[in-house]
Amino acid sequence: MAAKEQWQSGTGFVLAAAGSAVGLGNLWGFAYRASQGGGAAFLLIYILIVSTVCLPVLVAEMVLGRSTGKSPISAPRAFGGSRWQPMGWLFLLAAIGILAFYAVLMGWTAHTFFHSLLFGLPTNMVEAKEFFGAVSTGESVLIGQLLSLVLTALVVSAGIRGGIERLSRWCMPLLLVLLLGLAIWASTLPGAWEGYRTFLLRWDTNQLFNPTTVRNAFTQAFFSIGTGIGCILAYSAYLDRRNKLPREAVAVVGIDTTVGLLAGMVTFPVVMSFGLSDVISSSTVGTLFISLPTGLSALGLSGRVVAVLFFALAYIAAITSSVSLLEVPVASIMDRFGWRRNQAVWTATFLVFLVGLPSALDLNILGKMDAVFGGILLIFGGLLLSILLGWVIPRRFDEDLAGSNTPEIIRGTLKFMLRWVSPPVIAFGLIVSLIDLMSNWTAS
Repeated sequence: MAAKEQWQSGTGFVLAAAGSAVGLGNLWGFAYRASQGGGAAFLLIYILIVSTVCLPVLVAEMVLGRSTGKSPISAPRAFGGSRWQPMGWLFLLAAIGILAFYAVLMGWTAHTFFHSLLFGLPTNMVEAKEFFGAVSTGESVLIGQLLSLVLTALVVSAGIRGGIERLSRWCMPLLLVLLLGLAIWASTLPGAWEGYRTFLLRWDTNQLFNPTTVRNAFTQAFFSIGTGIGCILAYSAYLDRRNKLPREAVAVVGIDTTVGLLAGMVTFPVVMSFGLSDVISSSTVGTLFISLPTGLSALGLSGRVVAVLFFALAYIAAITSSVSLLEVPVASIMDRFGWRRNQAVWTATFLVFLVGLPSALDLNILGKMDAVFGGILLIFGGLLLSILLGWVIPRRFDEDLAGSNTPEIIRGTLKFMLRWVSPPVIAFGLIVSLIDLMSNWTAS
């Protein structure tokens, strides 16, 4: 695979990998989970997980892809033997499952964008909830899901350079410019400082020991960074041997975390300025599709312009993630069956559409798919990566990084983290997440 296509440059790979990481999880999930987790306490747990766990695992996933040149379904077997084949199937299952419900959310985002552009915003909470009911039910959901998948397929079918890298080179800088502009605008709102203080700077020590906060931090970190799904593995299979993987992993994590914080600096001032804190803390979808449109409507035309820009930004973030998710089954089909890219793309797209139908028709199913595919399976995938590269074949990990002239001290630090820090921490997060998720499901 790696011999057939390669990234045009390291910058193109970083932007594509960052685009894979940056998505609705930053704009949609960060604000909700931060508000639930006591603000600064959640942020502290999140940053610790990202820096000590996700970063070395991300490098490990890059090494696995580049060293084997194989697709996500085949790379674990190529490295660890037939015992590790189920890990490849896990990557495939996670990517398809996430994209299946993610496309539904993309359809909601597109619907909200066009409604804001053409018809305006809901003026109160009653209208906002009625609007969200129209967005999240009916045939418009299926149309939005299908069109989002078709758009994603068109990009992936154009290949690595002509499709994915070209999209990332245009969309990622545009996304950052739009987000920075919106964050600057939000800082001028009368409730800006109160929003920062309440959601980002508020400290609650009890949240450090709250299982839900810990689960949310792990879910946010793994879903946001995107490691453990196979997307970065699929992209890394097209990498040149000279790429400095630790440096590029730091760039990806840095961009992703920056986007999450900037998104919070847009969302929180709006929430506090217009008294919408109850909605944001009670619903994952309330933040994006109810709170923001309702709050912005109070500003008249300027608020409508901001809403259009924000939902355009959200869709750009979503499409850069969806193409990486689709690349996982596409690369796997090409690698496994020798199919042409176009044939693999449209077969995988049809499969994802079918898997996503239940989530398009039932919000409860969508929430459960998010929790399982977008949470538990990602964390489990990260655990397997840390064990495979840290314990089963650490020599291959070291050889790959040494081949690109990574300094020994960096290699040693990453190996130590991958062996002695990542596995127990991820295992702890996985156990807490499973217990908390099951208790929430049984309670409801």
